[in-house]
Parts: sequence; structure tokens; C-alpha cells
Amino acid sequence: MSRLTVDGEPLEFRPGQTVGAALMAAGILSWRRTTHRGAPRGLFCGIGVCFDCLVTVDDVPNQRACLTPAREGMRIRTQEGTGHDQL
Repeated sequence: MSRLTVDGEPLEFRPGQTVGAALMAAGILSWRRTTHRGAPRGLFCGIGVCFDCLVTVDDVPNQRACLTPAREGMRIRTQEGTGHDQL
């Protein structure tokens, strides 16, 4: 098993998993909230079309968790809205 962090907490994943798959396998179903209503979002389409699964990866916001391969040491942060602090 390899390891990354989600909001500073360690999370193990299997080689070949995407970030979204690793989060789902760990029982984390929601990792973003919408800007206006704060509605929870997570994996929906699973193929990169809906953009509901956005996360911040190594300080780069708006990465689609369903398409981003998990890597050893990767730092994932959950997002509020766009993932940009000033917006």
C-alpha cells in the first residue's frame, strides 16, 4: 500500500487507483462543497465530465479526483467552491 494525505490525514491507496477511487475506498464520499449552498459533492460521473469531484492536489486547485492518479506523498485538500481562497 502507498500513502498520500487528505487535509493532513494519512490515507492508504492501492497502486493504479485514482484519487477519487482512493477516497471512496476509504469511505470518504464527499470532499467538496458548492459555493452558494454548501452542498456536498464527491464522485458522480467518474469519467471527468461533471467536475463534481474537484480537489486541490499539491496546492493546485480544481483537479478532477476521478481522473487524477494517486501518487505516493501526494497532498490532497478538500475544497470549498472553486478552491481559490479569494473567490
